[in-house]
Amino acid sequence: MPGVATNGSGAPRHSRLSLALAAAFALGCAGHAAETEGARNALDAGRPKEALRLLNERLDVASAKDAPAKISGDASLFLLDRAMVLQEVASESRERAPAEYQWSSRDLELADKQIEVLDLSRGAMADIGRYLFSDDTGAYKAPTYEKLMINTMNLVSYLVRADLNGARIEARRLAVMQKFVAEHENQGASLTGPGSYLAGFAFEKSGKPDEALRFYDEALQYGAFESLSDPVKRLLAIGSYRTPRLREVAGERKADAAPDAPPAEPSSPPPDDESGEILVVVNFGRVPAKVAKRIPIGLALTYVSGALSPTDASRANYLAAQGLVTWVNYPELGKGRGAYETPGFALDGAWQRLEGTLAVDEEARKAWEDAKGAVIASAITRMITRVAAGEAVRRGSGGGIVGALLSLGTQATLTAVDTPDTRSWATLPARVAIGRVRVAPGTHWVDLEARGVRKRQAVTIAPRGFAVLNLTVLR
Repeated sequence: MPGVATNGSGAPRHSRLSLALAAAFALGCAGHAAETEGARNALDAGRPKEALRLLNERLDVASAKDAPAKISGDASLFLLDRAMVLQEVASESRERAPAEYQWSSRDLELADKQIEVLDLSRGAMADIGRYLFSDDTGAYKAPTYEKLMINTMNLVSYLVRADLNGARIEARRLAVMQKFVAEHENQGASLTGPGSYLAGFAFEKSGKPDEALRFYDEALQYGAFESLSDPVKRLLAIGSYRTPRLREVAGERKADAAPDAPPAEPSSPPPDDESGEILVVVNFGRVPAKVAKRIPIGLALTYVSGALSPTDASRANYLAAQGLVTWVNYPELGKGRGAYETPGFALDGAWQRLEGTLAVDEEARKAWEDAKGAVIASAITRMITRVAAGEAVRRGSGGGIVGALLSLGTQATLTAVDTPDTRSWATLPARVAIGRVRVAPGTHWVDLEARGVRKRQAVTIAPRGFAVLNLTVLR
């Protein structure tokens, strides 16, 4: 074919370039958000079992009772997503503690271990990949609120199954994460409230009053849990751990008492009755998932303040001033679900208080706003690299029309494979509420509702026994 450059097989060179670009754009359209979109849509439609099936496909397993043989890539995030979907499927069951809660615990623990390893393995190749191509080529680093919620959600799974030993182990894992938050950063600290409440409950029911009081004290630092007044009063009567906050909650000390005031006498032991307790945890809605976004460089520069190096800022402003249609790819938070819903809890037909409603979605947005400038700065740096690579190809080809086409092809290819890092725990509930009631031994009817879903379950409480019920609605 005269006048047309060909490759070794005789195909026109520009056709080969078109095919390469098409393949690159197909690759670039992929990403974690795209891989979980089907499962999230199924949850939105109220079909958690369909979401579970799709996540099993992503994990390449036959059913939810199977764990992947090897956890690599984004498998740890798929496990986190599946763990919460399993809790929703389990909470729909009329059984007391279906197997899905056990599988949920397994998934949370497998993912937790993997994410901790990934946090410490950000090697040079991952840095090069993020610089040239995409932030999602490196290891996933879970934000603080996700790490805290792994332990909190696993405490739910253990307590529903009345596995106090497993719950205590998980509580100690939570304590390690809480210590990290206290020593390194305050971001997400407010999310320790419900987890500390559940950890305290686990130790209380295990007959360990001082450990229970320590966790309850932590919970009360971040939430006004009125339901803890009686438990704290009972525990102070038999335990030795005390703080001004605990004594105030138990009614032993006024809020304005002098710090050096002598401690009040311990409360009298509670009556030796046979009553038990029912604890309910309602998880509803979902935190906003990350979605890929593409904006012109000029607009991207307005989002960055001091996050770019002076050299990169100068080069980026130069490109913007040239009027070049140069795009920046970065992740943005999508729309959350369930933020304005009010859950319900009734016992034997009488409505009860739900408290400690934890706004996980607000923490997710706060964490994203803190990181947004650096994320977009990284995206701009990669965009500058694309332009420089294209210019190098143009000069190396001798310029002209062919050089211009090759330059554009190089830039387009790098743009296409520059998939923004949309990885996150997409099935994490937006809100968590807790209810607690002391009841007489015997059978009681519990009604829970959230996001249009209602669960009614009979619960039999043994003398001095307890039961933990969960409703999870991820729509």
